[in-house]
Amino acid sequence: MDEVLSKVHALETAVKCRPELRKTLNDLNLNEAYREVVDLPGVEVAAAIEQVMIAIADTILRNEGFGYSLPSRGNTDQVYVEQLDRIVLKEKHTFTTFHNTSSVRKVAILTRVMQLIHGVLTRGIHVTKRDLFYTDVKLFRDQKDSDSVLDDISCLLGCTRNSLHVVASEKGVVVGKLTYTEDGDEIDCTKMGIGGKAIPSNIDEVDCFRSVAKFVLLVEKDAAFMRLAEDRFYNRFPCIIITAKGQPDVATRLFLSKLKRDLRIPVLALVDADPYGLKIISVYMQGSKNMAFDSANLTTPDIKWLGVRPSDLDKFKIPEQCRLEMSQKDIETGHHMLNEDFIQQNPKWVREVKMMLASKTKAEIQALSSYGFQYLSEVYLPLKLQEGDWI
Repeated sequence: MDEVLSKVHALETAVKCRPELRKTLNDLNLNEAYREVVDLPGVEVAAAIEQVMIAIADTILRNEGFGYSLPSRGNTDQVYVEQLDRIVLKEKHTFTTFHNTSSVRKVAILTRVMQLIHGVLTRGIHVTKRDLFYTDVKLFRDQKDSDSVLDDISCLLGCTRNSLHVVASEKGVVVGKLTYTEDGDEIDCTKMGIGGKAIPSNIDEVDCFRSVAKFVLLVEKDAAFMRLAEDRFYNRFPCIIITAKGQPDVATRLFLSKLKRDLRIPVLALVDADPYGLKIISVYMQGSKNMAFDSANLTTPDIKWLGVRPSDLDKFKIPEQCRLEMSQKDIETGHHMLNEDFIQQNPKWVREVKMMLASKTKAEIQALSSYGFQYLSEVYLPLKLQEGDWI
């Protein structure tokens, strides 16, 4: 087995030897031009909310109106900074006022949500976004209206979303050679069956990662995750397997980032051979534009693209009936991804994307099942790992 994993061992050694310190805006003297948030204790966030409300009361008493100076989060305000290798937010503000009919409802929702968050923080508890919505259904009307202001509040207060103590429902799962403590309980991820252990929404309660794994296998699809879990792939090839079941959620991104920092092992991505698979890798690596303000906490740089890559379709002789024709939207997304900074920095990634666009074909991980349901775990991945076939 050591011979099969020799290239994985070499990659793991390289990751452990590489300095883990990540540059900050302050290191580059860019903290006045761009904005990033930090983890803050609940008491500090509650105090910051109180200061915001005192300042608003003061402006009302001075007859200057009622509103918030919110960081701008439009598409042009979210930029990739090469020195940081992640997306960050420009330091730019817009004033949202209660006296304007187009923004009066947003100001009301912002104020109500901050009141609710202050109550949660002072009690020292966590609530879900759904809980928050049901506290004032008539005002919020739709959960997306109460959800959307959480990012505004994080930016306004300078704290991470996690610091607000409002979490999303659990989505991501993990299985494999990993033990950790969660709120004082010992979790052994080798004993979680084929469904895996749900990644908790409250990552603050997760600590003490311990593992003999040589790498993390980051899987796009739940179906592929279940196949690998049921085949106990992690016993033959010591690894930790994680999936967010599609587009990554905040908790899974936080969990992966914390895992990589603590264990210092490589992350290999297994996604569909289509533009959306690449998009998912980019969110893990660079961050998402709508949460650019929190990219320092949410991103995991240097993820290796293991598969399924466009070049694999011919290499593994994937049958034509298992290949799908790309739609016009797929092609547009592919061209957009080709221009992304993280792809342009790697000529091998550029070659793969150009190959995909030239052939106008894509394939899902499940296309490998044309050779048998266990082909993924018995042939494809072992061969990839043995050859060190990642980019």
